[in-house]
Amino acid sequence: MELKLKLKTIHGHLSSHLPTTTTSVASAAPPGRSRRRTQNPKPLTSKTHLFPESLPLHTKNPHIIHRTLQDLARKNRLKESLTILDYLEHRGIPVNPTTLSALLASCARRKALNHGRQIHVHVRINGLESNEFVLAKLVHMYCSCGSQEEAFSLLLKAKQRNFFAWNAMLKACMTSGPRWDLSPVRIFSQMRENGVAFNEYTMSCLIKSFAGSPAPRLGMQAHALLIKNCFNSHPNMLRTCMVDMYFKCRKIHHAMKLFNEIPEKDVVLWSIVISGFSHKGLKREAVKYFRFMLQDGIEPNSIVLSAILAVIGDISSRNLGREIHAYALKRYTKYDKLIFVQSSLVDMYCKCKDILYARRVFYGCEERNVVMWTSLLSGYALNARPDMALKSVSWMQKEGFQPDIVVIGTILPICTDLKALPQGKEIHAYSLKRWFLTSVSISNCLISLYGNCGRVDYARKVFDEMKWKSVVVWTALIDSCIKNGFLYDGFDLFRMMVRDDKRPDSIAICRIMRIAGDLREVKIGKELHAFAMKARMEENHFVCGELIGMYGKFGDVNNARKLFDGIKSTGSLTCTAIIEAYGMNKRYKEALDLFDLLLSDGFVPNNYSFDLVLGICEKGELCFEAVRVFDCFVGDFGLKASKENCECVIRLLDKAGRNDEAQRFVYLKEYEMMVVR
Repeated sequence: MELKLKLKTIHGHLSSHLPTTTTSVASAAPPGRSRRRTQNPKPLTSKTHLFPESLPLHTKNPHIIHRTLQDLARKNRLKESLTILDYLEHRGIPVNPTTLSALLASCARRKALNHGRQIHVHVRINGLESNEFVLAKLVHMYCSCGSQEEAFSLLLKAKQRNFFAWNAMLKACMTSGPRWDLSPVRIFSQMRENGVAFNEYTMSCLIKSFAGSPAPRLGMQAHALLIKNCFNSHPNMLRTCMVDMYFKCRKIHHAMKLFNEIPEKDVVLWSIVISGFSHKGLKREAVKYFRFMLQDGIEPNSIVLSAILAVIGDISSRNLGREIHAYALKRYTKYDKLIFVQSSLVDMYCKCKDILYARRVFYGCEERNVVMWTSLLSGYALNARPDMALKSVSWMQKEGFQPDIVVIGTILPICTDLKALPQGKEIHAYSLKRWFLTSVSISNCLISLYGNCGRVDYARKVFDEMKWKSVVVWTALIDSCIKNGFLYDGFDLFRMMVRDDKRPDSIAICRIMRIAGDLREVKIGKELHAFAMKARMEENHFVCGELIGMYGKFGDVNNARKLFDGIKSTGSLTCTAIIEAYGMNKRYKEALDLFDLLLSDGFVPNNYSFDLVLGICEKGELCFEAVRVFDCFVGDFGLKASKENCECVIRLLDKAGRNDEAQRFVYLKEYEMMVVR
């Protein structure tokens, strides 16, 4: 029955392309006989009758068959295509290279290796394995399907030494292989050993494979090879690739040196330079070179505008963003069709804290897409409007747009902050239905959501269903246990993580050290200290701060001070941690003396240090020191006193009977409250 349906489907596809002669032959058949065949088809059980005479293919019209096969290849209907190929082989009808190449391209798109091997058999039967065009498609198909060995052996067996097939393998390895893999280099070396000449396309693929590599030496060697083989005078394609590679390898000086040597700069090259500065955090430089591009007479396209609008949003230059907005309105007659530029405008206005203009651009668009909705969602979250962000998901669906994985990843942290458990469950169900839970980031957000809402059991269920668990996911679950008071469960999870051969990072170590300090587990704390030393994390300021705080909670101030003195370069985190360690062990005077010593050594306090030192003064009832510290923080370091800071000093002055000074701080507190309003 399945075979009958297959033949019937092929009949439907091919009947529309049949010549009029086929129709006349069918109509000339005896009506009774034709009717009997239609009503009572014979079962096809014999191999010799697999493709019967009634199948509407005509040997005198092979171009119609080829057109049908190419149409099936575009629709990725490989099973039907193979059925027709088998029939053509049975009838001795040849297949042209274009048709077989289209079928191989369909196999590469679908990653259908088995179908590709069957089509390779038909390529060999038709004697087209030595065809340069078909050979390149075969190599690309095998590489795209993850079978580089078969592709490589095919290249070595090829009699003709041409670069088309080698370029196809180089590109496939670059796009589908692991990041920064050395396979493109090996293929290029093998290509030269076999005496195959390389061209500009070969070099562009090789250079792109080095982009972003932590070791840019190979890219520099490729640049030298370009100069040696006189490709340096080639038009901008190779030079543009080199500039892009140097930017992504953080060799900005080399990129700009090469950029300045190019006499004629097109918009693509300017776009790469602006994006390169933006991705490396040099926002002002990106704006500067955007101005240079305009002065050079190059009109920016939509890609450049989107890139520069993202930069303007990061530096919060609203006026410059409005200028770009006006330029886009004036320059492009089809401004309403530039959805990505409009999305960038929405994002820019949101980052500049102008949600009104962002909404105006958004609702002024005739056409909207998921990217634009994502920009508005992120803008609401950035401007402290999480309720509007949640509502926007419903409005988005009413317009017929389904949230993608980016929207889900944007809205889940909002639900976590709001502790919106019902909405979080709905998003979880939607993600499960759309197969988004295969993403580690989505599962990590769900664990954080359930942990923040007090449902550690749900978080553990999401965690257990994950196939691959990263250190970040383990840390999120440990953090959920800490927030909900399951401290010993946090210990157990940490042990499981280590047994699972996952190397804890500094954040995971800090979390578990905090648990050990809170539970006063001295033995576990010392084991964690040894683990941090073995992992060479002692120089990490976060880990050092947690270690000092942990020993302070154990009451072992001497070990905490020993750790602090062994740090080569102290920072605000470690200085505050040692002061807090003295304070929690009721050694208030020593804590203030240490604070003065650190100030003389160049320690710059922050607001947390302000609260901590004033709290130590209040616990130790050190009124004079509290006033001195307050004046030091506000007068010398320019920190803004909070309401709690003023109230702390007022309480100390009242206990000491210094009412006049207390009244001065009362006035100061009222003034600070008025400023906040």
